Amino acid sequence: MPPEESTRQSVSGRKTSPVVVGIDLGTTKITCIAVDASSGKTLAINVTQNSADITDVRARSGGRSEWDAKLISRTALNCLSSVAIGLSERVADVTGIGITGQQHGTVLVDATTGNPVSPLINWQDRRALETMPDATTTWLEAARSAIGSEAWKRTGCWLHPGFMAVTLFEMKRRRTLPANARALFIMDYFGSILTGQRPVTEPSCAGSSGVLDIRSRQWDDEAIKALELPRSLFPEIREANESIGCLTTERARSTGLPTGTPVFAPIGDHQASFLGSVANRKGSVLANVGTGAQVAVYTDALDFELPIELRPFPCGGNLLSNVGLAGGWSYQILEEFFLDVGRQLYSTDPTEEMYHLMSDAAATVDEGADGLRCEPTFSGTRLDPTVRGSITGLSARNFTSRHLARAVLEGMGRSLYGGFEAIRRVAKCSPTTLVAAGNGLRKNRLLSEIVSKEFGLPVTLTQHQEEAAFGAAIVASVGAGIFSSVDEAASTLVHTALAD
Repeated sequence: MPPEESTRQSVSGRKTSPVVVGIDLGTTKITCIAVDASSGKTLAINVTQNSADITDVRARSGGRSEWDAKLISRTALNCLSSVAIGLSERVADVTGIGITGQQHGTVLVDATTGNPVSPLINWQDRRALETMPDATTTWLEAARSAIGSEAWKRTGCWLHPGFMAVTLFEMKRRRTLPANARALFIMDYFGSILTGQRPVTEPSCAGSSGVLDIRSRQWDDEAIKALELPRSLFPEIREANESIGCLTTERARSTGLPTGTPVFAPIGDHQASFLGSVANRKGSVLANVGTGAQVAVYTDALDFELPIELRPFPCGGNLLSNVGLAGGWSYQILEEFFLDVGRQLYSTDPTEEMYHLMSDAAATVDEGADGLRCEPTFSGTRLDPTVRGSITGLSARNFTSRHLARAVLEGMGRSLYGGFEAIRRVAKCSPTTLVAAGNGLRKNRLLSEIVSKEFGLPVTLTQHQEEAAFGAAIVASVGAGIFSSVDEAASTLVHTALAD
């Protein structure tokens, strides 16, 4: 029903509109927002650092990335509680909860008790690049060989390090896969915590495993069998607007949200960011720069080619996504270099982030960085994680910190546009709106200007922040029956303006 018809009487007797809640279990932070389902106004928000990384120094140097799933859930529950407090009497208007979070990784839980029997091995994990014992191939190469060179046409993507299917393949071969386990994404686990029900996943999440059939939007049994994985590992798949249960009395009491509030199938953060940023999905291209970077265009079709991935969109359709592009991680590596110079040569160790200082310095350099060029693929590319970055064109004039900062930002801009060009060759699309998401573009004005010039379009930003959590709230508004489709919800709730 239209939002204007969905009003109710508040405790004080005022007519109020429904409120939907979205929560994003991100890698760096966990975010919860409450959105007025009539105006799209953010009524309350809480952002908390995700401090659940339990990877020790030695393991991290070996490419491990392991996180405490229970601590992530406790932090998320506290976020929900803070938002409930911020809503005050409007908390009674909450009609649905949507969940999103980091994709690709996996946490194993006991299929009977639901308790974790492994840490969350997240998307940053690189153990699949290790050589197998008594072999010359890596775990990733062995998994790709087992699944077959044409499997990507069914699954929408090629297997990569950190993917659920690859991690499970390695554990099965090493005989470290726990018995009676179920493999979940972190948001699936959190959904079961909220509802007390068996965990459920959704196509946009399941697609990030590497073993989803993009046509049926169900698990690809052929790929799972080829990897010699038990079918029982994988949870039920439901569409995003389907309820996975209701908030239990215990969780309602601990969060302050209404008992029985429906919780909807959790969605992937990439799709959630698109949904929470793009008011008109058929005329837009989304450039998202966070820790990583992605560019995406919506399509109703199933045509694609590598390195593009075809990712299921919530409630139907797909995104053509070019992911693993140079993003905030590249700029973070540059920051670490500058910090190392300070520590080693000047015995200084600044406690504040240097990003704004780097960008201010880069802004004093003309376009082109006086011939200095950087390809900031410091962590490889999506198809080839062994690729490394490069710096060329060094001269006595441009061998400065400010030129280097400018060259890295320009390299990030080229990476995004190159990713879009690959999509355009397949989709033959000509979007008229460039929508930016992620703090990398929202907070870095120079990078935003560079990206705008690369695309030849002005950058549009949402007037709300935390796009992924907002996208999860949009899904909740559709699941709760406030809107008939995600298109209707997005066009009503997402408000944008040109970047300054």
